Amino acid sequence: MIRSEILKEIAPIIRDHLVVCNIGLPSQELHMIDDQPTNFYMLGTMGLSSSIGFGLALSQPKPVISIDGDGSVLTNLGTLPTIANNATGNYTLLIIDNGSYGSTGDQPTYAGQKTSLTEVARACGCDNVVEVQDKDLGPVLQDAIDTAEMTIIVCKCDSGNIKLPVITMDPVVIKDRFMKAVAS
Repeated sequence: MIRSEILKEIAPIIRDHLVVCNIGLPSQELHMIDDQPTNFYMLGTMGLSSSIGFGLALSQPKPVISIDGDGSVLTNLGTLPTIANNATGNYTLLIIDNGSYGSTGDQPTYAGQKTSLTEVARACGCDNVVEVQDKDLGPVLQDAIDTAEMTIIVCKCDSGNIKLPVITMDPVVIKDRFMKAVAS
């Protein structure tokens, strides 16, 4: 499976939760597959989906899912020890690890080579880290949400992108409707 197929498969699972989605193509794919006011689409700031989602989880009780990529997490490794040392049960970090920088042309990442983000997260002190293959993600993600235990899921999948349009929604509109969803 490629990232867009994974997002299509998990859309019903995450639909009723607050979701902060990685920049570029992942946000565009989620927007096309299942646009929801509870989805915050990152249009910039590579590597900060996990940090923004975690901060949101610390500030309110609703379940929060950050969807990040291996390339983005590699650009902001400092988020993992922060998450580990301030764990909150309403937070799930889903790292879609396709071994490439998908939004910039599928250049290989180190996660597609020798670096294991699963082991990096564990070394940072994250207690509940699960690595799954793409086809097994749905039940693991649902379990992470249901158990209310901070979880990091590293989902290994194939690299590849689909052709799709950019998100034409104004960033202020994305922010405003997401803030209303958080408050409701």
